[in-house]
Amino acid sequence: MKKKIFIGLGIVLVAFVGYVGYGLLTTRSHSPLQKTDYSFKGLDISVSYCRPYKKGRVIFGTREDKALLPNGKYWRLGANDATEISFSKDINFAGKPVSAGRYRMYAVPNSTSWQVSLNSELGKFGFFEPDYTKDVLKVDLPTGTFPETEQFTITLGNDSTGVQMDLIWDKTMVRVPITAR
Repeated sequence: MKKKIFIGLGIVLVAFVGYVGYGLLTTRSHSPLQKTDYSFKGLDISVSYCRPYKKGRVIFGTREDKALLPNGKYWRLGANDATEISFSKDINFAGKPVSAGRYRMYAVPNSTSWQVSLNSELGKFGFFEPDYTKDVLKVDLPTGTFPETEQFTITLGNDSTGVQMDLIWDKTMVRVPITAR
């Protein structure tokens, strides 16, 4: 009798481990990892994030809208792991000074602006909110409209003032100006 119970429990355990393992192994195919590197006038920027798809969902809005990312709630700027950004030089991030280094980047979306933050807590799975006492800065940036985009994208480009980092998903874009100090 005990042998049958142990065999049954063993089968359940193997099935559970297989299910969890399959989910972990295939999650990157649902939201693939993207690493974007950019250089401009001696400033090197690197962003590492996972790119979720819209898949017909309401992305930004209210809880009543059943938005995936409700207004006023933490978002890791991607999926899976926390989004990380690094700077080779001291910079101004949306006008605020930041030392060279590597940071966790996240946002709190709202309907007309996003609060984008850099945080010194690294190496955490993105689902878990950061230790807010380790925030290096918070900036409020206006949202803009953009042609509907299926997959979350972070782009880096430049103009005469410096680097422009665009956070784009659904019909929303937020631009972060970055300049070397």
